[in-house]
Amino acid sequence: MAGGTRPERGNLTVPNILTIGRILLTPAFVLAFLDERYGLAWLIFAIAGVSDGLDGFLAKKLDQRTRLGAMLDPLADKALLVTAFVCLAWRGLAPTWLAVLVVSRDTIIVGGLAVLRFAGVAVEEHIRPVPASKLNTLCQIFLVFLLLTDRTLGLGLSVLPGLLTVLVATLTAVSCIQYVVIGVRLLPPERGE
Repeated sequence: MAGGTRPERGNLTVPNILTIGRILLTPAFVLAFLDERYGLAWLIFAIAGVSDGLDGFLAKKLDQRTRLGAMLDPLADKALLVTAFVCLAWRGLAPTWLAVLVVSRDTIIVGGLAVLRFAGVAVEEHIRPVPASKLNTLCQIFLVFLLLTDRTLGLGLSVLPGLLTVLVATLTAVSCIQYVVIGVRLLPPERGE
C-alpha cells in the first residue's frame, strides 16, 4: 500500500476523528477572527496545531494509518493555514502578497495533482512531501501563531515576524517550484503524430 496505509481498516479512527475536528475548527477560527476575538482565534489555532501533531503521532503509535487519513491530514493543514493567511491579510496583520503567494502555491499544487491524475499518473505512488514543503508548513504555522500572539497580547513584535515572513515566502516559492518540476517530469510524453 502507498505510504503504509491500510484501506481495509475502518476509517473511524482516533487520528481521523482528530483530523476531521481540525477541519471543522477552520470556520470557527474564521468567525472568531472576523469578530475580532483574536484571543479565541489564537486558542482555536493552537488547538488545531496540537491536534495536527497528535493525530500523526497516534496514527503511528496505534497503527491506525488509513488512506482517508493520508488524504485528510494535508487538506486539514492547508484549509486552516490558507484561511488564516487570508484572514491575517484581510485585517492587515500579514502582507497581502504573502497570502496571495500561499494561496497560489496550494492552488498550483492541487491543480497539478489533478492534471497528473487525468494523465493517468498514480500520484500517491510518485509524489511525497519535499523537505522544503514540510519546513514551509512548520514555518507557516509558527508565523500565524506569532502574528496572532502579537495581536492578542500587543507585544509590538516587528523584526521576528518580518524575518519569518521572508523565510515563509522563500520556502513557499521553493517548494512550489520543486513540486512543479516533479510534476512535469512525471507527465507522460506526448505521442507523435
